[in-house]
Amino acid sequence: MNVSAWSIRNPIPAVMLFVLLTFGGLLSFNAMKVQNFPDIDLPTVTVTASLPGAAPSQLETDVARKLENSIATIQGLKHITTKVQDGAATLIVEFRLEKPVQEAVDDVRSAVQKVRADLPADVRDPVINKLDFAAQPVLAFTISSTRMDAEALSWFVDNDVTKKLLAQPGVGAVSRVGGVTRQVHVDIDPAKLQALGATASDISRQLRQVQTESAGGRFDLSGSEQPVRTLATVKSADELNAIQIALSDGRRIRLDQVARVSDTIAEPRSAALLDGKPVVGFEVARSRGASEVEVGALIQKALG
Repeated sequence: MNVSAWSIRNPIPAVMLFVLLTFGGLLSFNAMKVQNFPDIDLPTVTVTASLPGAAPSQLETDVARKLENSIATIQGLKHITTKVQDGAATLIVEFRLEKPVQEAVDDVRSAVQKVRADLPADVRDPVINKLDFAAQPVLAFTISSTRMDAEALSWFVDNDVTKKLLAQPGVGAVSRVGGVTRQVHVDIDPAKLQALGATASDISRQLRQVQTESAGGRFDLSGSEQPVRTLATVKSADELNAIQIALSDGRRIRLDQVARVSDTIAEPRSAALLDGKPVVGFEVARSRGASEVEVGALIQKALG
């Protein structure tokens, strides 16, 4: 049968078909997600090992080189790029495209665990992540105020803005740029510590225990089993001053008897400038599969 001739003799079915196809195309176009980068999984893994206070030369010899030698034995490896800076070493491990992403992550994790005991004892557990393009920021904002200082603005971004934006569909992460971070500084007096027969490590260990949140077991309440959790109780420098420190001879002293506690801000690790003036900024990243246009519209509405 000649389709063209039949369509000419019966135009209505052909016209209706094209109308339906056009309508369906318009609906699909409006529902199409708009993204700067497609959601793809590349077999690339990052390994970050931190050793606060260590020099780059020490990190290269004691950490980076050992990790490289262990990871280099993994099958399908293409390239390793290492970046060493004060206090941290980052390895970018790239595999051939045919290697499954999860298998690459598992292989790198196993290789790191093999040499974990050979790394310095003070090295924090290496952080292993796969490369995720969706984690890149899609929007950036800055905030300034004549009534609020940098500390108040930073708290506003961390507490109010972040919580509100993370409640929006499609928002994966909100990170602050610039501003300040609160830090409680404990300055121990060596002479007083020595006179009491204590060490700085004893003080440090007990302070970590005070600020640790952990599971505390379970208990029965009216026939129902409920979980128990121990919470960190110190919220200010004054409360930390009053913490009781146990000495090796059984005596207990207040922390302020051997140390000076001050509520300060941490050393800035990033800065945000607008027209040459310091401000507090924040970046928003979408979650995987979300449309950048829709996320942007929701964020603008939430901030408006």
